[in-house]
Amino acid sequence: GRVALASTAEVNAAVAAAQAAFPAWADTSPLRRARIMFKFLELLNQHKDELAAMITAEHGKVFTDAQGEVTRGIEIVEFATGIPQLLKGDYTEQVSTGIDNWTMRQSLGVVAGITPFNFPVMVPMWMFPVAIACGNTFVLKPSPIDPSPSLFIADLLKQAGLPDGVFNVVQGDKEAVDALLDHPDVKAV
Repeated sequence: GRVALASTAEVNAAVAAAQAAFPAWADTSPLRRARIMFKFLELLNQHKDELAAMITAEHGKVFTDAQGEVTRGIEIVEFATGIPQLLKGDYTEQVSTGIDNWTMRQSLGVVAGITPFNFPVMVPMWMFPVAIACGNTFVLKPSPIDPSPSLFIADLLKQAGLPDGVFNVVQGDKEAVDALLDHPDVKAV
């Protein structure tokens, strides 16, 4: 694949889109977010050989290895579909004299993922499905060596009903990486 490398301004635009989408996405119920993950899972299963073929074409892995990579990524999406149960808080009365304890899980904001060339599907899927299911928005900066799977995944997420700005892809090199690492609105990498 051939890809144009994002400038700092383009990275800033992707982060701004993610930041703008964050409040509404964080306010979306975990169950509704999980339903989108279920639809995404369904689409991934329908198109897993297409994703594997992209890996083979751009990375050079044999097709069966690429299929295994896609399958391992799909397993994380399966995990993310159970997020409503995992996001429940907890309350314990009297953990110490006169002290109660509770946990409350909240979204952070814009999360970024910077991924290597050797697993263009699996490694991003170790990151964005859980981040998105938890109510964060995401900016993915994949390797420019094998860019097509990330764009295909973005399209599948859109088809699954993910709102604009929740998942963003910026293709790039060190300039894009540094822009993400230094951006004040990126809350986690």
